[in-house]
Amino acid sequence: MPFSQLPTQLASWLEALASPLDRRSAPRLLLLLLGALFAKGRRTVTSWFRACGITAEFRHAYNALAAAGRAARWAASRLLRLALAPLMAPCHCLVFAIDDTPTPRRGPWVQGAGIHHNPSPGPAGEKFLYGHVWVALAWLGPHPLWGVLALPLLALLYVRRKDVPELNAETPWAFRTKLDLAVELVRWLLDWLPFVGKSVWLAVDGFYAKRPFLKPLKAWGVTVVSRLRKDADLRDLPGSRRRKGSRGPLPTYGKNRISLAKRAGQRRGWQTVECTQYGRKVTKTVKTFEATWRPAGGAIRVALVSEEDGWVAFFCADVTASVVAILEAAAGRTAIEQTFKDVKEVWGAGQQQVRNVYANCGAFNVNLWMSSVVEAWAWGLEEEDLADRSRCPWDREWRRPSHADKRKALQRQILAGQVHTVLGEQAEDEEFHDLFQFLLQLAA
Repeated sequence: MPFSQLPTQLASWLEALASPLDRRSAPRLLLLLLGALFAKGRRTVTSWFRACGITAEFRHAYNALAAAGRAARWAASRLLRLALAPLMAPCHCLVFAIDDTPTPRRGPWVQGAGIHHNPSPGPAGEKFLYGHVWVALAWLGPHPLWGVLALPLLALLYVRRKDVPELNAETPWAFRTKLDLAVELVRWLLDWLPFVGKSVWLAVDGFYAKRPFLKPLKAWGVTVVSRLRKDADLRDLPGSRRRKGSRGPLPTYGKNRISLAKRAGQRRGWQTVECTQYGRKVTKTVKTFEATWRPAGGAIRVALVSEEDGWVAFFCADVTASVVAILEAAAGRTAIEQTFKDVKEVWGAGQQQVRNVYANCGAFNVNLWMSSVVEAWAWGLEEEDLADRSRCPWDREWRRPSHADKRKALQRQILAGQVHTVLGEQAEDEEFHDLFQFLLQLAA
């Protein structure tokens, strides 16, 4: 497919993604990005090859995919600055999310694969799966019509400690925990984030609410929002006045323990607030207070939320944060889980069937990058431009377009541009135009 026929904005984004590679691999990565966009069926790398016209040079294309895995941080920085930065500019506070997700694999000799806990067991109740686990970073963008959308930027591969020696026999690899990988993602983000003066928040799952992760982020000025265990060892605030004759710094933690269960059981102190969660206005009954917590390295803001089936607790590293901001950030974190679902179902992440560890890293990040490219391309479009339901008069209920709708809309625009470029004025003939639109709907 001629790259010159792509929309100008899309072409510049894809060129930026491929720019960190050398002059031999960059054109091949451009073709692979287009192949991922137009591939159908089972999304193996060979399906990418067929979609973008790679035939005899397939071995060089595999090498380009591995090169993309090695240069993933540089490519993601181009995506951040060129495609996502214009969307971030109106936001006074940038909220990101970090979470991990597995991709099952089959077959021997897959580098970096191992046995991991299965977070979503199927009907058979499988507690474990064999494959890869990815720790991913995404921007939680507040869309004016469709609520919070997670646009992924970069994913790092987690390899268990017991699997590292086997991997080192072929490829040098250092063991890092999921917390280490999450800290590395935040450090990368702060190095490349183009905005100075904007506050950066990070919404994470309760698994990441641990000292090895929270301590460096506090030093970097990143505000963390997460779930809080109901049995968390909270303490009250320390005294602000020094006792007569005492020396040294003031204490960081209070001496009296705070029981979340007792605080939630008390009737006083509750209030109702309105916030936006999952795209709609809701009223929540909350209770908030300050406390000190050793994993966070000092004072935190605690928010208790009363639900129909009990109560849940959240915390924020910024004690001045409002309850509304905490609840909205915690609810927005679930958008990254929806993105993982879309990346696996729409783009086929994990189906690429490559063995080299860097080729696996490149393939998974290509899926993430193309997901963000499609979302950024569709950001300013209306629902009618993305989901054409003219042939479905029974389907008139408004709903935000799915990620699959946006991907198909981009495919239609590219294919239409190709046909108009080749046929010229003949493409405007009414009879041909109707036939072309019908075939285009069938193809994409």
